This record gives sequence, structure tokens and C-alpha cells, in this order.
Amino acid sequence: MKTSLFFFLLSVILLSGRPNVLVIMTDDQGYPEISAHGNPVLQTPNLDRLHEQSLRLSDYHVAPMCTPTRGQLLTGLDAARNGAVNVSSGRALIRQEVPIMANYFGDAGYSTGVFGKWHLGANYPYRPQDRGFHESVWYPSSSIPSVPAYWGNDYFDDIYMHNGKEKQFNGYCTDVFFDEAKRFMSESAKKKRPFLCYLATNTPHGPFIPKEEDRKAIAEVLAQSKFDHLNDGLKKRLSLYLGMIRNIDWNMGKLIKFLEDQNLAKDTILIFKTDNGSLLGPQYFNAGMRGKKTEIWEGGHRVPCFIRWPNGGLGKPRDIGGLTQVQDILPTLLDLCKINIKKTTAFDGISLASVLKGKKQVSQDRVLIINYSRMPGFSNYPSPYSQTQLRADQAAVLWKRWRLLEDRELYNLAIDPMQKKNVIDQHPEVVAKMRKPLYEWWEGVKDLANEAQNAAIIGTQYENPTKLSATEWLDVFVDQQGQIRRGVLKNGYWLIDVARAGEYEIELRRWPKEADGTISGTLPDGSGTALPITQAMLYMSGHNHLKISEKKSYQFEGLTKRVNSKDKGVTFTMNLKKGPTALHTWFKGRDGIMLSAYYVYVNRKGDSK
Repeated sequence: MKTSLFFFLLSVILLSGRPNVLVIMTDDQGYPEISAHGNPVLQTPNLDRLHEQSLRLSDYHVAPMCTPTRGQLLTGLDAARNGAVNVSSGRALIRQEVPIMANYFGDAGYSTGVFGKWHLGANYPYRPQDRGFHESVWYPSSSIPSVPAYWGNDYFDDIYMHNGKEKQFNGYCTDVFFDEAKRFMSESAKKKRPFLCYLATNTPHGPFIPKEEDRKAIAEVLAQSKFDHLNDGLKKRLSLYLGMIRNIDWNMGKLIKFLEDQNLAKDTILIFKTDNGSLLGPQYFNAGMRGKKTEIWEGGHRVPCFIRWPNGGLGKPRDIGGLTQVQDILPTLLDLCKINIKKTTAFDGISLASVLKGKKQVSQDRVLIINYSRMPGFSNYPSPYSQTQLRADQAAVLWKRWRLLEDRELYNLAIDPMQKKNVIDQHPEVVAKMRKPLYEWWEGVKDLANEAQNAAIIGTQYENPTKLSATEWLDVFVDQQGQIRRGVLKNGYWLIDVARAGEYEIELRRWPKEADGTISGTLPDGSGTALPITQAMLYMSGHNHLKISEKKSYQFEGLTKRVNSKDKGVTFTMNLKKGPTALHTWFKGRDGIMLSAYYVYVNRKGDSK
């Protein structure tokens, strides 16, 4: 007992000088959606106050899409190197061997918590609790009503994952995530442990569902005559989109007051940033930039980043120029918190600690490369040459005020901030200087960039049964519950790894269990599209054997079952051997209908459920 007390007190002493870390990242709020940046509709008094109190990275860049930015934030590595290159399609997973922010801080004695959007895998070993987070309240994919999330969540009183178990929370989604983050920080402070809190809101990502009071407030502003040039449809969308950001700002005010009331404000490194460019900016106000989310124009990847640490010796609030990127955040935080990494890690980002402390400036010769895989929107089946394949000539290269886009367009922001004039033919020396680091970078990542990741490890003590969803189909996009409701006719497969050999039950479903719909029918309330499905089929690579019938036709043994009108799921039992494999499913029916099962539940028999 005395020994345990000694080590506890020693750990408290060693950690007492370490600052807390709070990283807040909103979803689809671009640079324009802050009133301090000139937004003509939205007022964000609390973010404006934080803006005035902070160091502001004025030329700060992320990926133009959700997941690549999130992976880069947590690893300090480019998406091509860490594995999370896309928002779905089996390519939204950080490589198992890559440590993330929570690992580094947890190993250093910090309490670690994540609240809100994860979007880096719904299954073991990719979930927050598998990646070093001690406390987690999260949903798995792009939006709250995404395919792997709890069916029917609508932003109010939803069911999220809490430390690996489904739990219902009361209230509006953003309010819940802020409140849970404050609970975690308060509990950590009471235990005298510094904390790493990662708060990633789902808002203002679609679907646009604000609180009514916030929608109404924005609608009243847009009713003013000075906005008569905006059409009614855009005004309606803006009242919803900006209404959600109004709620974020309100929560930021409550959060900052909480830090002050808990005496945490001065010794907490607070970072506020967003994950990609504005969603609606080009339609009403884009802060003098071209482009939006998913685009490689400046408006797609230049976002706000505010850093505040009153006791950190960072000097007075100010703008900090020079090219900076999301990959810089992790090495900077490790440096500021004096966390020594046991294993040498070559981050793609750099530590900005000395820059923030005013000791040096960001090099004017710094080059940034932004690359991510494109969405396979048109594809109804997996292809080895899908749009999801990363290519060097799809990147954006940033150097000073020059922007080389997809190796075919060059813009000089110093004289052309709206990127209207492609001057690639007029400046061959600039193009050559920017191409050189691009292709040197590509040589270092090309062998990893398009390597498929295992979506799940099945049959472990950490997750059994395993619920697989179409979001992880390799190179096929099915990620929204609306697609399931419509019954999109797409086919895909999962890459999985069998942890332990044994007998497994594999249940194929069109709807998740909690939705309670039949395979060929609608949901119990009559919503959704019925599909005339009559057969279910399963094929597990390396496990099924081809046989030839008496009529000389070829089929795989035991892989086809009839689907009756009342069936909610069809279960196959198979003996699986240990190791990697691919799981293929099909639902077939009249009129040539064929699609893969959107959900598959895999259970290793003999283990408790």
C-alpha cells in the first residue's frame, strides 16, 4: 500500500508542471464562417473573443475532406503515409502500427478523451478505445446518420458509443459532446492528472439540423433587405447551416467559462480549428478565396487555427504567417508539453513551438503537399483502378504564395487570390521548383498510399460479435443511411482478419438489427424501398470450395440460401481459419436485382455475446 501511494505521489509531482491540452475541431465550418473573418450573416462573439486572445496561424492548411484531416491531426503524418486517405470505401483507417496522439499523451501519464466525430473506423482495432483514448463518447463515420452509426439518430437524444457500449444521451448532439468533454476534463482535474481532450463536433456537417432558436435567429438576419440578392433556397440552407455554427459558438462561450471557473484556463493549451473548407462559402461569402470542401482551390483547405495558452510564454495574441498544416499540431503539442517520444518518429509535420514562442519564423521556403483519394461516387462495384487510388498528379503543392494544382495549373495568390488565371506556361522555373518536392515525396509514399487496409479483426475478446457495415466496402461508397433506405444497388466486400480459427456465424442483413426491417421489405413504419430479394449468398476467400453439379454447372458449397418475405437476416455457419481473408456477400432477386448485404454480423461461436 505504501509503495502504491509513493508511486502515485511521484506521478502527481512529475505531471504537475504539464499543461492540459484541448483540441476542438468543427466539421465543415470553413474559414469564412467566423464573424472575425468578415462573415456578413453570422455572428460568433465567443469565437471572435478567442480569436483576439490567441495566436492565429494565418496560412494554415488541412485536407479538403474530413477523414484525411483527422488522421493527419492525430498522427502528424500525411494521409498517404498513415492510411486514412478517404472518408469511406475501406480507406478511412489509420494503419494499426501507427501511434496516434492519444498513445503519446497516455504513455506520458495524461488522461485522454475523445468526444464527437471519430470517422477513423467503427471496428476493432480502429476504435477510439483501441487507439489510446481512456474515455470516449463518439459516433463512427461521416455524419450522425451514417451507415455504421445507430439507426435513426436525428441529432436529439441520440445513441452514441460510450467506452465501447451503446448509450443514449439526452439533448442536442453538439451540446452533448461539449458537456461530455467538460465532464471528462473536470474528472481529470479532480484526479490531479493533466488531460488531452479531443472535441470533434459533428456540426455543421449535413444533414443540416440546427436547434430551432438558432435557425430562427439566422433566418431573421437573412430577411434583411441587404440579402435580397440571395435566393430563398439558399437562405433556407444558410439558416440551417449557420444556425448549427451559432450553436457551436454558444457552446464555445460556455466551455471557456467552464475552464475559467475550474481554474483550468491558464494552464490549458486550447486549439480551435476546422477540418476542411466551407460547405456553402462560394454561394454567399468565401473570405476572398476560391473553392470549398472537397476542392483543392484555396477555399477547400485553408482554415482557421487559433492557439491559446495564457501561461505558456507565447507572447501577445497575433497573426503568425508562413505555411503551416494540420500535421504540425501533434509534434508542436509534444514539444510544448515536453513529452519525449520513446521511439524516434519522423513526422511529416514540424514542431511550431519555437515559432509560437517568438523565437523563430516559419521558413519562407517551406513546401506543403496536400493529397487525398477521390470519392468513387459513380462506381457500383469495387475496382482496382478506382478513383480512390492516390496519384501524385492529383496533389496541391504550396510554396510561398504559389499554388500548383494537379500538376497542370499554377496560380500566384499574391496577384490572383481568386485563382482565376492559370500561369503554368509563364513560369517554368517555378513549376520545376514545385514539382521536385512533389515527386520526391511521392517516391517516399507511393508503396503505402494505395495499400488496402484490413477493415476489422474478427473473433477477438475485444469485439465479438462484430458488426460490419457497407462503409468499409473497399473502393465503393455507401456511407449514408439514406442510401440504405433507397436500396442502392451496389456491391462490395470487406477485407478482414480472423484472429482465432473456429466456428463462426455470419449473418447477412439489409437493415441493421435495431432497425428491425425485413431483407426484402420496408422498415416497420413503412419507410424505405422494398426490394424483391429471394436469395442470399456468401463467399469467404480461401474458405469455400468449388463443386461441379451433375448438370456440369459450377457453384460454391453451402453459400446460397433462400430469402423468405419475413426474414430479417440470413445466417451461414462456417469454420474459418486464422489469417486475412475477404468476405463477399450478395442478395439476389427478381428483375435482375443484385446487391451486397449492407450489414453483416460475425460471431465466433463458443464466446459470450
